[in-house]
Parts: sequence; structure tokens; C-alpha cells
Amino acid sequence: LGYTQSAISQQIATLERLVGVKLIERPGGPRAVSLTEAGRLVLRHAEAIMARLKAAEADVAAMLEGAAGRLRIGTFQSVGARIVPTLLRRFNADWPGVEVQLTESASDPELLGYIERGELDLTFAMPPLPEGPFATVELMRDPWVLLVPRDSELAARRDPLPLREVAKLPLIAPRLCASLEHIHAHFRARRVEPNYVFHLDENNIVHGMVAAGAGIALIPKLAVDSNDERVAVLELGPRVPPRVIAIAWHRDRYRLPAAEAFVELAQALCAELEQTAEPVAAAVG
Repeated sequence: LGYTQSAISQQIATLERLVGVKLIERPGGPRAVSLTEAGRLVLRHAEAIMARLKAAEADVAAMLEGAAGRLRIGTFQSVGARIVPTLLRRFNADWPGVEVQLTESASDPELLGYIERGELDLTFAMPPLPEGPFATVELMRDPWVLLVPRDSELAARRDPLPLREVAKLPLIAPRLCASLEHIHAHFRARRVEPNYVFHLDENNIVHGMVAAGAGIALIPKLAVDSNDERVAVLELGPRVPPRVIAIAWHRDRYRLPAAEAFVELAQALCAELEQTAEPVAAAVG
């Protein structure tokens, strides 16, 4: 930190006098210093204050940069593969002076944390969002599907596959997708527990595992590689709620005109994707 130990001790003591309660346990000797319960509470507030300060700094920088600055976007894998490339092509045509920086993560909380601290301007996310200074607009609804080996008996089926039968399959499902919980509710309503053999977040690995016969993937439709001839797709049907994809930003921050344009282009593109979605082999009941 660049401070002497005595200077740190004086600053902590001053803070404790201002707060009126002990914040740090100092056991002495080789035992580690730790926060009291009050100290942990103050730390959480301090982190929120620092995040707002960083967001304010980002706002000032954004206003100074204008249309020739940067636009920082957060994304996750399926959106990055199926939506972002076309979206960037259209955005760059309209805003050639704006540099777009992408940050990918499989964790919505991580991406939303970047939004809260002003480290991202926009991020794709899946509602419902955790409590925080976030505003969102829904982009599209992405249905859940089953990915099966092309040469399997399931791929040839045309009759609906009941969820009770789906639950008995060796399922491969995402590890970090919060919206999967909605499907679990449908399994529980039928008093069955799905048989998960793997939890994987890398779509290429999921396709490879299914093609090799290692399991049946339960994944969002956007995560399907339509060019992979080794696999076939079965829909889960309208009774299973789709994954909702939205775009989020910090509601208290100044919104760049370029950010507003990016959101509008994303809405238009996702509307096109929903209208032109290819039908798949069979419906699952």
C-alpha cells in the first residue's frame, strides 16, 4: 500500500471512531487480523461506493469521447457465436468511428458486476437479474431443445417425447445457466429428477460429446451448431419456458448515443432471428 504499519493503524482507528463500532479483530502474535461482523457490513457498503465512483469516472470519459470513443460490450458464448458477429457488422457500418470491445463470460453475475463498476457499457444477460442498478430490454426468447446423435433412435422419432422420458436420458446440461431452473420446475411438477451425467458450458465440447454418444444435451437453441451433421435437434415444446435473452446497462449512467444505437440494432436483429428460426425434427411433450 505504500504506508507504514502505524499509519494504517491510525486510519483504521479513525474509521472505527467515526463509525462508532469495532471493525477489525487484532488478536496479536502470529494470528491473522480479521473483520468483525460490523467490519464486513462496512466493507460491502464501501465496495458499492467505489463501484459508483468508477461508474462516474466512466461516464465522464464517455461524454468526452463522444461518437469516436469505445463501446464495451459483455457477452456469453451462444450470443457471441450467433448474434454478435452480424450485430457488429451492422453497427460498424453505422458507427465506423466507435471501437467495440468485447468481454466474454459464462457468468451473468460477473458481467453485471462489470456494468455496476462502469467497466462495461452494455451486456447481454438472462433475466431475472439480481438486485442492482440495472436497466434491461428483452431481445428474444430462445427455446430449449434436445441435441441427440444423428444415427440414434431418438433422431428418427416423430411422436412427442414426454418429459418423464427425457428425465431418464443421460443428460448434458449447462453448468452456469440460471434459466435452467425453470425447466427443473417442470420436471419437479411431474415428480421426476433429471439424470445429469455432465454439466458443460463449452458448446463445441457438448456437440462432440453428443456425437460420440456420451449423452443427450439439454441446451438453448442458440447454442446449436446447425452445420454439425453429426447431431439432430428435438424441440421441448411450448410448455417448457424458453430462455429469455436481454441486454442490460447501468440505469444511473449516461448512455452513449452509440450504446442506444447498439441496443436498437440488437432488438431488430433478434426479432429477425425469432421470425426465421428453422423448424426442428420433432416436438417433445
